[in-house]
Amino acid sequence: MLKKFVIESSVRNKIGLMFYNGQGVVKDYETAVEFFKLSAEKGDADAQYNLGFMYRIGDGVLQDYKTAFKWYTLAADQDHAEAQASLGVMYRKGQGVVQDYKTAVKWYTLSAKQGYAHSQYNLGVMYAKGQGVKENYKTAVKWLTLSAEQGNAEAQFYLGGMYYNGLGVVRDYKTAFKWYTLSAEQGNAHAQHMIGYMYDNGEGVE
Repeated sequence: MLKKFVIESSVRNKIGLMFYNGQGVVKDYETAVEFFKLSAEKGDADAQYNLGFMYRIGDGVLQDYKTAFKWYTLAADQDHAEAQASLGVMYRKGQGVVQDYKTAVKWYTLSAKQGYAHSQYNLGVMYAKGQGVKENYKTAVKWLTLSAEQGNAEAQFYLGGMYYNGLGVVRDYKTAFKWYTLSAEQGNAHAQHMIGYMYDNGEGVE
């Protein structure tokens, strides 16, 4: 009986995603919320995360950060990496909770250790800026590198800056140029600007 319950809950979440994305049905955020909620109330972590997302963005429901926080927390407590990342964002920005960098770092760390690239990037930035943790450029580079290697354009740009300025690593214009290029190829305008700047100044280029 328990196994059947889990399967049904998962199916409801998938139906919710179909309505959210308009896959095989007319896109309908309100109906998506209904299916996410049915599944979330049965303890499905993916549905809890999706429902939290709907409330944080305000798709199909009135935007409500506190309700988003509730559902994100339920999913995060089940080790849902994206939900943990979202809690990190909410604590960092003070959305539905009192702004708390230390708690943001806690959730980013849990998520980053699961390999979630966005959290690895955000955690790297927190270490680089000394937000919620003691400023540590080497640790920042560690997390930024893990994220950048997964193709995160923001992490690639930020990591380029670390190499360009010699923060946490030996200054290396060629490596900076490499990361700026990878980020620029994904459309990052700041990285594109830096590539032009480095060409103009003959830094890291032949």
